[in-house]
Amino acid sequence: MPAPLALPQDVLQRAARVSLLVLDVDGVLTDGRIVYADYGDELKFFDVQDGAGLVFWNRVGLRSAIITSRSSRLLKRRAKELRVDHLAQKCLLKLPAYEQLLKRLRVSGEQVCAIGDDLMDLPLLRRAGLAVAVSNAVDEVKAVAHYVTRRAGGRGAVREVVDIILRTKGLWDEVLQRYQ
Repeated sequence: MPAPLALPQDVLQRAARVSLLVLDVDGVLTDGRIVYADYGDELKFFDVQDGAGLVFWNRVGLRSAIITSRSSRLLKRRAKELRVDHLAQKCLLKLPAYEQLLKRLRVSGEQVCAIGDDLMDLPLLRRAGLAVAVSNAVDEVKAVAHYVTRRAGGRGAVREVVDIILRTKGLWDEVLQRYQ
């Protein structure tokens, strides 16, 4: 059994209630860089450990969603690879997509962990049971977060949060069993 996490009790209590992970993309699942190729293709850089974390999340029966203001074929492919349950793109205002998602899944905001980095994420973070800012988030996002990651967006921040939640919920041993 892993050692108890050295986090504030409030964060651990919030993490224990989470059943839905809601993510931003640019600056959270990626490092925020957007590279355009000569023919207009867009490139993004994803972290493999973040991806593994989402796979672990899915394997223990928890749900995930991405709500992003941009749109990308590349993101659609990555979300499918990681078996993200819900993908909402082109959401310049993210709150309507978030509220619709919660209604469709019949979950409360208290059951949501939202991870963001910029102003567009504030409405979701303010309504999430566990609001997380990546370490490179803007100050306004950090101010409303219950937890600020040690790792930066696109550099393992999502994995850090997934590990915290799975350990807090007592699901980490289930993840480890597959690899023993």
